Amino acid sequence: MNEEIEFILDTAKEAMEAAVKHLEKEFVNIRAGKASPAMLGSVMVEYYGSQTPLNQVANVNTPDGRTISVQPWEKSMLQEIERAIMLANIGFNPMNNGEMIIINVPPLTEERRKTLAKQAKSEAEDAKVGVRNARKEAMNEIKKADVSEDLQSNAEIDVQELTDKYVKRIDDILDVKEKEIMTV
Repeated sequence: MNEEIEFILDTAKEAMEAAVKHLEKEFVNIRAGKASPAMLGSVMVEYYGSQTPLNQVANVNTPDGRTISVQPWEKSMLQEIERAIMLANIGFNPMNNGEMIIINVPPLTEERRKTLAKQAKSEAEDAKVGVRNARKEAMNEIKKADVSEDLQSNAEIDVQELTDKYVKRIDDILDVKEKEIMTV
């Protein structure tokens, strides 16, 4: 295979892989009813004048499926962490017991589950758009490439197979996430 075509295919594959990785990262933030430290991943705390991720100023654990505990490394940070969780607007009500912050994760309502499933579908669709954009980019590059028509058409077939593979992977990831969200 021609080096130029190989480079185009590698670039397309990297872009498609990035779309899937991004989707997986987004899915971590869509909670499925079970408590997880990742639920507080977006919380930023004011720490000595700068915004710092929560997991860099405290230990975040899940003692059970319904509870998240946040143990700050400095007790003086308790109020600041509590405030940051409230400001993050992620629907949690932190309780400060003087030692640590405890968050009870409420079970999801049917309506909330449906909303989260819709959100997951939307994220998956965005990832598919990313994959299709990578395909379009690769197809344009193949057309510009200085290679024989046979090589061009073979490369286009390869790009389409790659696209189909990644779209299927996105669908599979979405199916797993939807099951997770809808399981009570």
